[in-house]
Amino acid sequence: MAGVLHGSRIIAEIKASGIEFIPCLPDIHTSEGLLRPLTREPGLRLIRVCKEDEGVGICAGLSYCNKRALLLMQYTGLLDSINAIRAVGVEYSLPICMMAGLLQKEPGVLPRDSKHFGVRIAGPVLDALGVKHHVIETDADVGQIRPAIDAAYTHHHPVVLFIGGRPVA
Repeated sequence: MAGVLHGSRIIAEIKASGIEFIPCLPDIHTSEGLLRPLTREPGLRLIRVCKEDEGVGICAGLSYCNKRALLLMQYTGLLDSINAIRAVGVEYSLPICMMAGLLQKEPGVLPRDSKHFGVRIAGPVLDALGVKHHVIETDADVGQIRPAIDAAYTHHHPVVLFIGGRPVA
């Protein structure tokens, strides 16, 4: 099915990009199709955090150890952690890789055209910080994951992968 986003395909790309650690918070948008399957995935270590900005710090620390991490959260938590992303990711030029579920994003509608304010402003807020971001809505978009993560680690900058479609297991 063309409009479907499979969590297993996302996980395969995460693993192919060399990610070992996943600091995460539960996100209703990605929990069943992505977070729950990640808990059973060999080779990936989940680190449960209480606040998204804690995850930013963990990703930063792991980058100093030459370990790759991907912070999994909801876009509201991303917006809540903007200062940590600015200070740690942007100003220190660290590869903070984040995957944020776009709860309430309408299928086939670009986030900037969403009727939901938070979904609509998430990209422009990142643009103001100079943070690259991509929307993963269907299986056709999953191929953006590995190059985005590789570029973040190669060029030392943060990146956000918005999960627009609700992943299925």
